[in-house]
Amino acid sequence: MDYGRILKQLREDNGLIQSDIASILGISRGLYSQYEIADKIIPIQHLNTLSNYFLVSIDYLLGFSNSKDNANKKVLLDNSKIGIRLKEFRKENKLTQEKLANILHTTHSVISSYEKGKTLILTSFLCVICKKYNISADYLLGKIDNPKYLK
Repeated sequence: MDYGRILKQLREDNGLIQSDIASILGISRGLYSQYEIADKIIPIQHLNTLSNYFLVSIDYLLGFSNSKDNANKKVLLDNSKIGIRLKEFRKENKLTQEKLANILHTTHSVISSYEKGKTLILTSFLCVICKKYNISADYLLGKIDNPKYLK
């Protein structure tokens, strides 16, 4: 995941300091600093907040796309919609919950919890899925309807 460098560049391009971004996210400057240097994985909720703030796609923030263009504007995440999209993706790729769980090194009950909208998928799991299957993070997170796949 290359988001640290991208977050820093966006912050600097907008004349902001780390404490400005930390304030936007409602976290400490120290924690935000760890996101920029990739010591900690940034949660999906924070990625979405920054995507909305900077009007860039999550695919851009994660380094999956070079385009800053964000046709989706500001969108709140909906766990149920994300769960539906994840389940559709899994079935489209002929994956059982168990097989997807094995790919992500987790349990099938975690996948079930994501698909039922009970919990939000972890950033690291989202990245593995997007990279392995070339699918848009913005699509899986319900921020866009098209394009579903990355170029």
